[in-house]
Amino acid sequence: MSETTHNLPEFSVSELSFALKRTVEQAFDRVRVRGEISGFKRAASGHLYLMLKDADAVLDAVCWKGTATRLGVKPEDGMEVICLGKLTTYPGRSKYQMVIEQMELAGEGALLKLIEDRRKRLAAEGLFDAERKRPIPILPTVIGVVTSPTGAVIRDILHRLADRFPRHVLVWPVLVQGEGAGQQVTAAIQGFNRIEPGGAIPRPDLLIVARGGGSLEDLMAFNEESVVRAAASSEIPLISAVGHETDTTLIDFAADWRAPTPTAAAERAVPVRAELSVRLGDLGARLAGGMQRGLDDRAKQAKSLGRALGDPSQLIGAASQRLDDRAERLRLALPRLLADRAGQVSGLGAKLRSPREIIQAAEHQLKLALQRLLAAEVKGATDRERRLERASLRLKPGPILVSIEEGNRRSADLARRLLRGGAHAAERAATDLARLGTLLDSYSYERVLERGFVLVRDKAGTPVTEAAALKPGERISLRFADGERAARAEGEAAKRRPAKPPADQGTLI
Repeated sequence: MSETTHNLPEFSVSELSFALKRTVEQAFDRVRVRGEISGFKRAASGHLYLMLKDADAVLDAVCWKGTATRLGVKPEDGMEVICLGKLTTYPGRSKYQMVIEQMELAGEGALLKLIEDRRKRLAAEGLFDAERKRPIPILPTVIGVVTSPTGAVIRDILHRLADRFPRHVLVWPVLVQGEGAGQQVTAAIQGFNRIEPGGAIPRPDLLIVARGGGSLEDLMAFNEESVVRAAASSEIPLISAVGHETDTTLIDFAADWRAPTPTAAAERAVPVRAELSVRLGDLGARLAGGMQRGLDDRAKQAKSLGRALGDPSQLIGAASQRLDDRAERLRLALPRLLADRAGQVSGLGAKLRSPREIIQAAEHQLKLALQRLLAAEVKGATDRERRLERASLRLKPGPILVSIEEGNRRSADLARRLLRGGAHAAERAATDLARLGTLLDSYSYERVLERGFVLVRDKAGTPVTEAAALKPGERISLRFADGERAARAEGEAAKRRPAKPPADQGTLI
């Protein structure tokens, strides 16, 4: 059988695949495709893989690592985007795909939906709760500003601060739109919070994140999740001043206070110095007036209470006069009382017998009583022995004689015990008598004489306790501790007069 001939060229699989690849790339080397992202994933190499789909078809797409870092949008599943790039094929799998070079959200509606979905998700985490808001300081010492260093925003803020109340301002320059703007704003907020207090660079007391107005796409950097989280976690109070009055970004919800414009943020940051001075002056005047009124009220109350209490000087004068009177009477009464008591003691002491005499008499009586007791005991024992002896002569020897001997022994034992008991009793009595004698001796007037006093007696031996009791020329005896001497009274007794008060002491009259 002869070979069948064809006029169609023959291709290998590779030749056909690369031919298709060249054809597709040449025909669709620059295309814009609109679709919804699905199946998005980021490979470990940094490349992005996703699918763009609509209601009827699906297109595979890839974004290489170098291009992915420059995309103005972070791809997410469900996001409707417009991608710019070219079509190519993948011969290894007979697939065609789009190589993405640029990506943007498909219209403002898609952006708003993305922002609203992100807002709801972050709000569910509690990042926008009112409890997280920190109070704005009344007069911060250092203010940190996160904005573009070349725009009109920073000039407006500095000018407004200078007009109201000049403060130390630290500017952290960042991009405020475009690629990488969100990362720079996040790094600036976190960088200000990492400044240690007391270091070479002062730590701000307040942060202002600001930029001028713009389109929704221009403000997207301030809707990024990293920026919102940095603002919510900032330990330094933060004011958001992004866009114009009608513009709203997600950082506004996370900030501690939202300013409608950058100028309004500067006005909220510091008060007007003149107004503050006037307010402080007014508060000072009100404070001084309140204190003066309080003092006047207290003075009136004190005066009213004072009228009910009486004149303190008069009360003190009367009390001082009574005190002087009592002191004078006490000064005069104490020597008189001591003299009376000394006289009574001397009189009583003269009537007392000497303790030595009392002790000697008691010892003599004790000895006599002991002798009589011993004599009576001996006589009683002798009488009992005689009676027993006479009785034994009348009795026959036997058991009765044994009983009599036992009785004699018992009698003798009782006699010895009686003698010992009497001796012990006499010894205790002597000890008690000696103790009482010592006590009596300490109370004796002779002890008083040993301390330097003298006992005065008249010619009858009666103690003299008053000078008026002696007549001039009357003989008296003076008893000292070591002996007695005779004397004679001379002159008359001086009348007792009160001592003259000191010259500087007031009188009671």
